[in-house]
Amino acid sequence: MKVFVFDLMPYSRHFDEFKAERLIPYPLPLKHFEPEVAARTYQDSIALWKEMDRLGFDGVGLNEHHTTVHGMMNSPNMMAAVGAQHTEKLKFLQLGNLLPLHNPLRIAEEIAMADCMSRGRVLAGFARGNQREYGVFQVKMSESRARFEEAFEIILKAWTEEVFSHEGQFWSFKDISIWPRPFQQPHPPIWIPFTGSKETIEWAGKYNLGAVLPSGSPGVTEDMVGYFARSLANHGHAVKPDQIGLLVDAWVSDSKEAALKENGPYFLYFNQTLWHHGSLAGVREPNRGGYVSSTSYDYIRPENRAGAGMDREKIRRTEMKDIAHRVETNELAWGSPKEVADHLIGIGEHAGANVLVVNLNLGAVPGELMMEQVRRFGRDVLPLLHAHEVKRVPTAAMA
Repeated sequence: MKVFVFDLMPYSRHFDEFKAERLIPYPLPLKHFEPEVAARTYQDSIALWKEMDRLGFDGVGLNEHHTTVHGMMNSPNMMAAVGAQHTEKLKFLQLGNLLPLHNPLRIAEEIAMADCMSRGRVLAGFARGNQREYGVFQVKMSESRARFEEAFEIILKAWTEEVFSHEGQFWSFKDISIWPRPFQQPHPPIWIPFTGSKETIEWAGKYNLGAVLPSGSPGVTEDMVGYFARSLANHGHAVKPDQIGLLVDAWVSDSKEAALKENGPYFLYFNQTLWHHGSLAGVREPNRGGYVSSTSYDYIRPENRAGAGMDREKIRRTEMKDIAHRVETNELAWGSPKEVADHLIGIGEHAGANVLVVNLNLGAVPGELMMEQVRRFGRDVLPLLHAHEVKRVPTAAMA
């Protein structure tokens, strides 16, 4: 199995003053910004990536967020380029550049630069973003999918055609040949994060892309992977375990109880307060009409639909006892090295996923504790995962 550690890159100081209300004000003004904390946030991540490279992790997962303290990575392309200068083998899985919000030619150029700087260690990923970001960039959410698909078309042209022109709904280019081109030819592998909408799954199937899925409800995972397998088959492709990744929360300790004690407060901070910054209803939210359709989730079996989507207000009400229950019932991959490895291998086999994208730091875990966790995982769990290979996708037969 291939193992990436997802780096959400949360601002490394806890906003204790906002924990009682479980709401960080949005927008959060300049007076709350501490340059040294921001600098430390980036330095800690680079130090972790260097250690992950030494320990043999396959890569780090990157993303793009704006105007929020829950994720300080505004540009996954910049971070991949920086990370490449500090590592030798680590790959950079982007989940991903928010195509509807930017000039696609600039994204094509930046990814090509990072791919050359890393000598082919970029896995290009594209996403659509959330309502906060559409408010920031003043883009209509109803245009999201059309912008996404047109931007993707432009990026492929820029990477693969000798000279290209494009006349579209949102962008126009004439006689363009970008320099540099990607180090990987014809282009880096492309991965798409799935949140559940069938339109995205069908589109990824058309282009035979890699997919990263949340690992929450087993039934929803079955439905998503099965629908992806059908979408691939409709375009003459067969689903492979190496093109399915699972995003999963994990923490390695001496036991489940010790893991809860060590990571519970940080995970609670993420669920109660940090994750919702600027994403709750009514916070500069543009009209969501057209972002998803009324039939986007109709492929999910009725008995599984309660596990699809999310209720942010419900998640904000999370208490430590709820996290303890999730740990005890194996909903979270927290515990001893064997417990964590067995859990991750089990969900990988169930989904047919040979790629794991592991969340270790969601709630601004202190740098020293996070370094210790990466070393524990790399020493005691990673070899067990690397020794295992998922060879089949069970839902492919259903598809």
